[in-house]
Amino acid sequence: MTFSTSDAEQFDRYVLRERNGDTVGVLAETDDGRIPLVEQYRIPTHRWTLEIPAGHAKDASERPLEVAVRKLREEAGFEAKEFTQFSRFINTPSFSTQHTALFHATGLTAVARDVIGPETPRSAVRLFTPDEAYRMVINGTIVDAKTIIALMRLRCGMEEER
Repeated sequence: MTFSTSDAEQFDRYVLRERNGDTVGVLAETDDGRIPLVEQYRIPTHRWTLEIPAGHAKDASERPLEVAVRKLREEAGFEAKEFTQFSRFINTPSFSTQHTALFHATGLTAVARDVIGPETPRSAVRLFTPDEAYRMVINGTIVDAKTIIALMRLRCGMEEER
């Protein structure tokens, strides 16, 4: 895209418009206080990551809460009694229109996981205490931004803003 500045100079900028809108991330907590993180291989960075379940809508009609419910089931193998959105942020404001909405899910019940796609056909779900997850953020094991934001918010206290 070409843009003009107030002094009439023009410049080009690539703007990424995410297919089917925003993404969603789910910070889920089991009844015993553990957090499911999905261990999966990420092709662009050539590394394994630990991430909260996340993704985008299948089509323009799927709402963020519906995406959160679906991704928690598909990627982590859980259903939740309660979902609360606690954050929404711009992923890369310098070149993308994409936002991520973060949900906190509680009252979990284990269910069969659905196939999550070709990128990581053998992903694993690992459960961590909040302290373990926080330490992995601090020591650089967890490098995914949405997961870091969600875990730091949990560390600061989810209940403070309700």
